[in-house]
Amino acid sequence: MSQSMHEQDEKKLAAKKAAVLGENKKSFAILWVGLAIGLGLLLVFTLGFRPCCQFFSNVTQEPQAASGPQPADGQVAMPVADFDDGRARFFRYAHGDIEIRYFVVKSADGLIRAAFDACDVCWRANRGYAQDKDYMVCLNCGMRFLTSRVNEVAGGCNPAPLDRRVEDDTLYIAAKDIEAGAGFFNFSVRGGR
Repeated sequence: MSQSMHEQDEKKLAAKKAAVLGENKKSFAILWVGLAIGLGLLLVFTLGFRPCCQFFSNVTQEPQAASGPQPADGQVAMPVADFDDGRARFFRYAHGDIEIRYFVVKSADGLIRAAFDACDVCWRANRGYAQDKDYMVCLNCGMRFLTSRVNEVAGGCNPAPLDRRVEDDTLYIAAKDIEAGAGFFNFSVRGGR
């Protein structure tokens, strides 16, 4: 009988040794699961809890607006060729103490389009839009709008249209039309839309 107890003790000892040395497949699987969970937590903390769909999207997070061209004779003028690559260009326009943001993009149908970097719904969030291929994406609510619909559809979360005209090889936007969008960017207590 003492021999069978001795055999049981040896089996227990062998099982512990196999677990420590990773010879036991069950403990090896537990190690991998632990590593996977640890790596997942590290990624979550490193990425700052951003939603996965937002992190892996092609959407540019906060587009950097350049100071827009200064108006001459009441018009902002830009070469049409600047937009041939189809990438949206974001601009800032100072109007008193309000900075008005707008973007210009050449859509897939070949038209130059312009809109304020705001909409009727989400303007208070002051997030604007980013481009994802042929779409402008609201950085507040995530709604997506075809660039070919900019200037054609207004209201809701669509980019607020900005009048523009193309003559020869130049895009013209009237300074008064840009200034008309100041309400989208007036965040004072009494101001805004």
